[in-house]
Amino acid sequence: MTFFDGPRTRSRAKAGRRWPAVAAAIVVSAVAVVAVVSVAFHRDMRAARAHAGGPSRVVDSPWGPIEFADVGSGPPALMIHGSGGGFDQGLDFSAPLAREGVRVIAPSRFGYLRSAMPEGATVEMQADALDWLMNRLGIEQAVIIGGSAGALSATQLALRHPERCRRLVLVVPALHAPDRLPGANAAPDPGTQRTIDAVLGSDLLFWAGIRGAPDFMMRMVLATDPATVKAAADSERQRARAVMFHILPVSERREGLLMDSATAAAPPDWPVERIACPALVVGARGDLYETDKAAVHVAERIPDARLVMYPDGGHLWIGHDAELWRTVGAFVKGLPPV
Repeated sequence: MTFFDGPRTRSRAKAGRRWPAVAAAIVVSAVAVVAVVSVAFHRDMRAARAHAGGPSRVVDSPWGPIEFADVGSGPPALMIHGSGGGFDQGLDFSAPLAREGVRVIAPSRFGYLRSAMPEGATVEMQADALDWLMNRLGIEQAVIIGGSAGALSATQLALRHPERCRRLVLVVPALHAPDRLPGANAAPDPGTQRTIDAVLGSDLLFWAGIRGAPDFMMRMVLATDPATVKAAADSERQRARAVMFHILPVSERREGLLMDSATAAAPPDWPVERIACPALVVGARGDLYETDKAAVHVAERIPDARLVMYPDGGHLWIGHDAELWRTVGAFVKGLPPV
């Protein structure tokens, strides 16, 4: 036994001396990875906060602070952003209008960025706050544009304050339709939905999702098939990525996101047939939030409504952005349809 124990003992001793070196290498590698991730995260967050700190201002209202941007000149249009947005999303989406001679007023809805979340907030209260903002800015009447969850506030503004609405535009509207399932979303099961909810509550998790699982985020958050995005032109792929990235900082939009989750998933069946102004309703097939069904239903019920339905594109109307805003621009200016 002594003959065999000698080499074995020496081998174990050598192995014992190697483990501290291996452990040190692992620790160094882990620290390096954390450092690289931290630098990338803080770099991206600085860019996101710079975007969210763009040309906006805040006014005090009966509902608390309201943030908005006011850009361009010409006939006024109130651009009401969708879920995950803010005034910055409103400006991003409607930039073609501002370039083509439209004055764009883009508010941040309740709970987004620097706009307050009043106690007991409702979509009706949001519509009243937008009416107040228009009065504060001396705007008697405007074209009201609502996208996705913002279509709820736009519709209520048209119903509660019809004198404000010269025309109404609803883009991929998260409104009621009999065949739109309550809570329609891309999550296949409650566990996935809980994961999404956690991601929407953390800047770090949301950022990690964008960087590490972009297809999952595109499908689950923006309700658009990643394959549709990948097959699109480069400009549209860049637009889709920008929409996702500009949800950051998600921590400054969380209260608004929670309100949207409670209101846009199963909206009431409002009497939209009472809307008296001309309306343009835009939908796109392949929308995992099923807003295409709502677009059809609402357009059928508003007396003076025109429906534009794209055959594909999902919730981000991928492949149709330029066409969409040409159509909206003509409608805003009262020109013949393009």
